[in-house]
Amino acid sequence: MSHLKIEMTGPIYQCDQRVIYGDTDAGGVVYNANYLRYFEKGRSGYMREYVMSYRDLEEMGFILPVVESYVRYKAPARYDDLLIINTSMQPVSDISWRFNHHIRMAGNDKLLVKGFTLHASVNRQGKLTKMPAEIIEKMKI
Repeated sequence: MSHLKIEMTGPIYQCDQRVIYGDTDAGGVVYNANYLRYFEKGRSGYMREYVMSYRDLEEMGFILPVVESYVRYKAPARYDDLLIINTSMQPVSDISWRFNHHIRMAGNDKLLVKGFTLHASVNRQGKLTKMPAEIIEKMKI
């Protein structure tokens, strides 16, 4: 279970997300799968800020599909709540990276959700492919 530990190390990218009505379920809370979308927002911002835009990476012929995800729900978020998404990255190998996420309530800093997504580096044909050294170095900050 040690691989489920969610540590926020290295540079941490922070963004916010206002919960829209369409993100909630019949119980009035954020539907569980939407947290993976919030993780993606943090991950995309992290990449743009510290490595390169995902679009630029795709134009170089690389894709980083999710190969594993984990979400631990601690407390619910509801319509119109302002959430703070914190994202950090940890290299796993030269062909895989893990993005760690904490989602907190703005204002009181209460931890609502924590989790990670694990990504493999593949080419357009879906074959595992090592990225160029300069990108790997940026990803190992």
